[in-house]
Amino acid sequence: MGIKEGLLTLLAEGPAHGYQLKLDFEGATGEAWPLNVGQVYTTLQRLERDGLVELVETDEDGRNIYSITATGRETLQTWMSTPVERTVTNRDDVSMKLLLAMASGFVDPVEVIAIQRDATMVAIQDYTRVKAKTDAGDLAWLLHIDRLILHAEAELRWLDRVEDRLGQPGATTRRRQTASHNPEPAPTLPEGDTQ
Repeated sequence: MGIKEGLLTLLAEGPAHGYQLKLDFEGATGEAWPLNVGQVYTTLQRLERDGLVELVETDEDGRNIYSITATGRETLQTWMSTPVERTVTNRDDVSMKLLLAMASGFVDPVEVIAIQRDATMVAIQDYTRVKAKTDAGDLAWLLHIDRLILHAEAELRWLDRVEDRLGQPGATTRRRQTASHNPEPAPTLPEGDTQ
């Protein structure tokens, strides 16, 4: 998701000026995604250029009021009805750090796992404390905190899985290959055999 989709969603509720859209965006996302007002105005200019929004008036304070167009509504509908793709190429800093530790041999990957596990557990405790202090009526923020907690819990389960796999007999972590290294070809299966 980008700012574009967020602004189109908010403009589907009714016309607004840039600063109001900034406030509404931050409120709708539980303040998890703060925006620079300059980003909002730049995005609005692009949306107007692309025919997705239109300037409907300038108010008495000189603020430009924008409205979503029919093309903007179609674009928004397409975005809302398209699931977020998850591909194998997605990456995050934790997995990249751990994979690099495994490949380089610079540090024992189990040490990296232990350090990350401790930090993730502290994060869960922090999120849980914040959640306990949050007003029940602040649904956007509560949903965001729930997602952070569940994501951190999933990370702990993944770290446990990595540690288990590293402890299995025959598990190798160093994968460095040099230009002079000639790996053995993969074994071929007899015709008709599958793995």
